[in-house]
Amino acid sequence: MSGGARTRARARKRAGNAGDRARSAARLAAVQALYQQDMERTPLPRLLDEFHRHRLGATVEDVRYADAEVAFFDDVVRGVDARRDEIDAAVAPRLGEGWRLDRLDKPMRAILRACTFELLARPDVPTAAAIREYVDVADAFYDKRETGFVNAVLDAVAKDVRSA
Repeated sequence: MSGGARTRARARKRAGNAGDRARSAARLAAVQALYQQDMERTPLPRLLDEFHRHRLGATVEDVRYADAEVAFFDDVVRGVDARRDEIDAAVAPRLGEGWRLDRLDKPMRAILRACTFELLARPDVPTAAAIREYVDVADAFYDKRETGFVNAVLDAVAKDVRSA
């Protein structure tokens, strides 16, 4: 199954209440926005405006995505943008010997950065919930091996930043 097809399938089968779905949709959209920013160097105000107007809650290829919690989406995207150096410093030592963030592909970096931001700045979000949600996002784009990598890195980052 292609990454796009997996993403659409995940969007269709998300369970839980509307608030949970809205927050899950915000996380997926935040990862997509951070990926776009990394690829195109889109200025933050333009990036947020584009997602607000054309992507959050949109219908893509006949699939209606859940309406995203816009304030949460904005917080994650703005937070990663503002705290990128701190976030990268928390993630980099957990990648494994010989690995650097710039060796990871851009969607993987976006996933790790978004979750790390939540772990650092959103104490209202339980650790296990944040990690589970971003592992689910990774599952939409990657195979089991990569999702296991995401889980292991985020678990290690959480132990560092949430135990302090």
